Amino acid sequence: MARILIYPSILSADFSCLGDEIRMVEKAGADGIHLDVMDGHFVPNLTFGPPVIKSLRKVSSLPYWAHLMIEEPEKYIDAFVQSGVNGLFVHVEVKADIVELSEKMHALGIEAGITLNPETPAEVLQGILGYFDRVLVMTVHPGFGAQTFLRDMVEKIRSVREMIEQTDREMRIEVDGGINASTATLVVNAGATVLIAGSAIYHAPDYKKALQDIVEAVKDADYISNNT
Repeated sequence: MARILIYPSILSADFSCLGDEIRMVEKAGADGIHLDVMDGHFVPNLTFGPPVIKSLRKVSSLPYWAHLMIEEPEKYIDAFVQSGVNGLFVHVEVKADIVELSEKMHALGIEAGITLNPETPAEVLQGILGYFDRVLVMTVHPGFGAQTFLRDMVEKIRSVREMIEQTDREMRIEVDGGINASTATLVVNAGATVLIAGSAIYHAPDYKKALQDIVEAVKDADYISNNT
């Protein structure tokens, strides 16, 4: 469980050639692909939906996780499952019954993740954590790429890790926002095991080197050292 995974976020990729962008990061050593889905309501931006993901599913066998930044995820779970994703993140802040959403995802054969915005405390996970497979902690305000990492989120990551360790389950904590070789160590030391990196990879001249720089930065992190 201690192995750190890196999922490039295609929000920072070249949208004119997304298939090629995914192939290149897979060749460079990515562990999965992070897909940011925005509806222009839950967040002030628009990206793509199930038809695009279904097309992109053909270009790679890597795990695909979609982060649903949408107001009514309950209306689209079936469509996203049919697009070929391996898992979906829904926000704890939506009005829908998120436990019911998790149960539906599991019934349809995919994993379920829960996302916390920067303003949302870790304590909201009490009583619902066991229904999910992964937790995504936002370290920027969702909606746009290439934002500055919010350092005060490190303590929240640590709190989520402590909550998980009080259960009998193994869960991955993902972190999304401002992740690069410098900030990766901070979040891994706090207990994160999946790093979502967008501009740090897709705005770099060499994707493989960008990925390796992050891997190298966290290889001696305290959390890894204490859990191997």
